[in-house]
Amino acid sequence: MRVLETVDGPADLKKLTGQQLTDLAAEIRDVLVETVSRTGGHLGPNLGMVEITLAMHRVFDSPRDRLVFDTGHQTYVHKLLTGRAGQFGTLRQQGGLSGYPSQAESEHDLVENSHASTALSYADGLAKAYRLRKEDRHVVALIGDGGLTGGMAWEALNNIAAAKDLKLVVIVNDNGRSYSPTVGGLATHLTSLRTNPRYEKVLDLIKKNLGRTPYVGPPMYEVLHGVKKGLKDMLAPQGMFEDLGLKYVGPIDGHDRQALEDALRNAKSFGGPVIVHAVTQKGFGYPAAEQDEEDNFHQIRPLNKPRGWTDVFSDELVRIGHRRPDLVAITAAMLHPTGLAAFAAEFPDRTFDVGIAEQHAVTSAAGLAMGGMHPVVGLYATFLNRAFDQLLLDVALHKCGVTVVLDRAGVTGDDGASHNGMWDMSILQVVPGLRLAAPRDGKRVEELLNEAVDVDDAPTVLRFAKGEVFPDIDAVDRVGEIDVLKRSGKDVLLVGIGSMAATAMDVAQRLEAHGFGVTVVDPRWVKPVDPKLVELAADFKLVVTIEDNGRAGGCGTMIAQALRDAGVRTPFRDFGIPQQFLDHAKRAAVLQEIGLTGQEVAREITEQLTRHDSDALNEPDPAGDRPST
Repeated sequence: MRVLETVDGPADLKKLTGQQLTDLAAEIRDVLVETVSRTGGHLGPNLGMVEITLAMHRVFDSPRDRLVFDTGHQTYVHKLLTGRAGQFGTLRQQGGLSGYPSQAESEHDLVENSHASTALSYADGLAKAYRLRKEDRHVVALIGDGGLTGGMAWEALNNIAAAKDLKLVVIVNDNGRSYSPTVGGLATHLTSLRTNPRYEKVLDLIKKNLGRTPYVGPPMYEVLHGVKKGLKDMLAPQGMFEDLGLKYVGPIDGHDRQALEDALRNAKSFGGPVIVHAVTQKGFGYPAAEQDEEDNFHQIRPLNKPRGWTDVFSDELVRIGHRRPDLVAITAAMLHPTGLAAFAAEFPDRTFDVGIAEQHAVTSAAGLAMGGMHPVVGLYATFLNRAFDQLLLDVALHKCGVTVVLDRAGVTGDDGASHNGMWDMSILQVVPGLRLAAPRDGKRVEELLNEAVDVDDAPTVLRFAKGEVFPDIDAVDRVGEIDVLKRSGKDVLLVGIGSMAATAMDVAQRLEAHGFGVTVVDPRWVKPVDPKLVELAADFKLVVTIEDNGRAGGCGTMIAQALRDAGVRTPFRDFGIPQQFLDHAKRAAVLQEIGLTGQEVAREITEQLTRHDSDALNEPDPAGDRPST
């Protein structure tokens, strides 16, 4: 029997011998590689988390002691050790385990986070609550995988340091990376390890394991070796934390379970906030991940991946960059996922990785625009939420020519509620002067990106979906800036927003089969509403919008408002994502569940049109009630 099969919860770990724990660590890595290779997910971060998670659960008593993980994709090992090993094969599958912590799954999961740099703030509040309630409980916050590059983490540390009696242990999982190598002054200093009794051991670990990675390992080793040779002017990590007034323990070999347990027990007994600094290797124990230069298998990348929306954007941005020397690119620690890596390879001096700091990225872009450049900021749509204030008041208020490109817009699926890009077209509607484009296919990504970067007196936003790019849908006509995709009658005006234009074409075909005349249009630019769209709407029996954004405040809402303002009384129906947190599943399955498919939309439109025609037939003749003369 495998050791993992004997572990039903954290209490079982405390009964295991040292050799059993070593065997368990190896078994966990085998399960991670086998499962995540099949289901997809975050492999590299979790391979590096095995010993840290074992030590956390052996020293602390979850769920009485609360464990909070920053960037919740680092919790696969935690799931395996808290009674979910038997279900682990369902990871990220519909109806199966989430790729992030989930209160519905386990009492050991508290914070269902997946956005970075938040765990320390949760932990600060939790520890203060337990102190006020006089509850003898510890809070353990695990931050890493780039999380310390986010400003919110340092705001939390500043407050944690001021509360000297909090039973709070912060574990810094220092793997030097988020998606890509972690950047910035703070990250550089964090990799500067002080000379202490454990130094040689940690240095040997780094030399052995990171040295196998050609571009990341040797430079990091040289930094560490520089400390050994006496470069005392380098700011060591204990200096950073102790200057805040925080007790610092480390550096610890993050793959030495016993050393980690000793450090955590000491931290637990201290009685106040403590930083435990563990140095780990992302992808540890799996050579293919250790040696992967792009992101240490942060996520499993499919072989022979079809050309995606991101690829189209990436190639076109490089082409524009060659003719536009003023174009610069900004990423928040996601150079490859957002398609900016090719631009960075061509124009390294014009590419800026700011770490997991979306707020800073957007305001820095405003500064670049004020200085005569045109920045393109690449973000996941869900992460734009974190920089809304900066886009509103730092960019739009100053009429800065900044282009924000939102990848993974709409329903993304597997990563669950926090990663669906379903908020952007609602929150952006309130930004004065902003122009928002939603391309329906690859050709329109190229076309609209070029139009967006030509705007130099207002922010522009381009948003597109996750995955394989849709086949091009050519227009049969253009009215204003609106593409007419199909014209077969004036019963229904179907407005397909972005990637949902393909769904609108499917709906049109189904409606035509029932004898309805349909015109399908793609606004291309969905903010502001084109006046030509309002004019078109007046000629139809019904106007329908379809968008992969939340219905509340989305494009449908704004188009309906424009019709009311113009006195257009055409009946209106909007289809979009319901305002709820969606469970993880494949995109197609989620769309099916929320009724955002061609079949379901066509059925509801048909019912509405049938009711409309029936009501019209049953209306009394206005002349019939007049007295005869």
